[in-house]
Amino acid sequence: MDEQNVLVRERLRKLEELERAGVDPYPARFTVRHLAADLHREYAALSEEQAAGPEVVIAGRLMSLRSHGKATFAHLQDGSGRIQIYIVRDTVGPEAYELCKKLDVGDHLGVEGSLFRTKTGELTVRARTFQFLSKSLRPLPEKWHGLTDVETRFRQRYLDLIANRPVADTFRKRSRLIAEIRRFFDERGFLEVETPMMQAMAGGAMARPFITHHNALDLTLYLRIAPELYLKRLIVGGFDRVYEINRSFRNEGVSTQHNPEFTMLEFYQAYADYHDLMTVTEELLSHLAQAMMGGQEIPYQGQRLSFAPPWPRLTLEEALVKLARLDAETLSTEAGARETARRHGVISVPGWGRGKILGELFDALVGPTLHQPTFIIDFPTELSPLAKAKAADAAVVQRFELYAGGMEIANAYSELNDPREQRARFLEQLGRRDQGDLETHGLDEDYLLAMEYGMPPAAGEGIGIDRLAMLFTDSPSIREVILFPLMRPAQGAQGERGTADAV
Repeated sequence: MDEQNVLVRERLRKLEELERAGVDPYPARFTVRHLAADLHREYAALSEEQAAGPEVVIAGRLMSLRSHGKATFAHLQDGSGRIQIYIVRDTVGPEAYELCKKLDVGDHLGVEGSLFRTKTGELTVRARTFQFLSKSLRPLPEKWHGLTDVETRFRQRYLDLIANRPVADTFRKRSRLIAEIRRFFDERGFLEVETPMMQAMAGGAMARPFITHHNALDLTLYLRIAPELYLKRLIVGGFDRVYEINRSFRNEGVSTQHNPEFTMLEFYQAYADYHDLMTVTEELLSHLAQAMMGGQEIPYQGQRLSFAPPWPRLTLEEALVKLARLDAETLSTEAGARETARRHGVISVPGWGRGKILGELFDALVGPTLHQPTFIIDFPTELSPLAKAKAADAAVVQRFELYAGGMEIANAYSELNDPREQRARFLEQLGRRDQGDLETHGLDEDYLLAMEYGMPPAAGEGIGIDRLAMLFTDSPSIREVILFPLMRPAQGAQGERGTADAV
């Protein structure tokens, strides 16, 4: 029998002894009146001379435990931080003190007592009474104080949150980031809305969808790859400023920057174009930097990113020529672009036009090099079936992507609102799908019907919340800012066995 199972059996024995003694190890509730962090802050001036400080009631998980005969010291961790507790036999009574022998690191405990400061200067709760709130049947990982195994951290995020306090801080910061985003848009007259996550037709982005089935209606449905087409229906309906913080799904690979299920902010503004949204984006990220970091600069992976506007703006083709040092004349033809891709090891497949190849070249050679916030503007029409073309050049659309930290953070454009041109673009996509491009989608007649009732000039934008959270928490991987990232199922992993299996 391995050491882990021996430890579990020992904890089960203690649990049974508690129950035989009439102690409920899993009570329904406990009234908490104080948090560790508040006590440290409010009673920072409590001196050693004050023998009996204020009465407190706290609860949390035991993170350390050491017994000295008739006295036991432990550290209790709640959602705000840690505080030391001190259980003395003469104070709690002999019968209650015997229960200390049933305590283990990982147990949840409720404590009532008074504050004092030890001779070493540590703020401590002298227990008058204590109560088991949850008996932990599994020991924390041996190196719980610095859990580093990636598989364990992501598969058993609860252990990661217990062991690595900075991880919990990351997710608190992520929540605060989203709250600031909401505040920014609410103050500017945008209406927060919700749109369907299951859709009869995938659309709104160039990506492969997940497919599901509704049994009662015998209907094939798609998990949304973007909320775009529904949000634009609301623009048609008269909501001039809308936003949604949404969950979207794309059936694509997993990497440090991609998770198949992700969170996105998408917003639309009537009577605006992509230049207006560049200004909004600068204002938003500048606001977030100030609110979250107290200034316009943030640290990210060893660099300082400045969100002080204005940010540089380069067309996609200018970026390929100036930053990747490609030849503009060679890129001007499909054959030249395809040959350039071949020379740089960038895969291009039959059916791709010049615009698609330029996009792949940019993603491979330029995007990862853009660390300071930079707008890449004016994309090939082929890459942007929902964007309005530039008046001077129908082969280019009024679109931008924002890059920062070597990642695409946002994608936006002036919306195509001519239903005739939109139908032609959809039909062109159908042709490319027949040639093997699985990221293109079908003809959405319902969306076209909405457009035929008249959609005002508008611009829309999507911002990746997960990648934004990466920037503002200085995280190198998207998995660090998603509580439960997608992973292959573990085969026979210890963390997926029940208690009975472990013994």
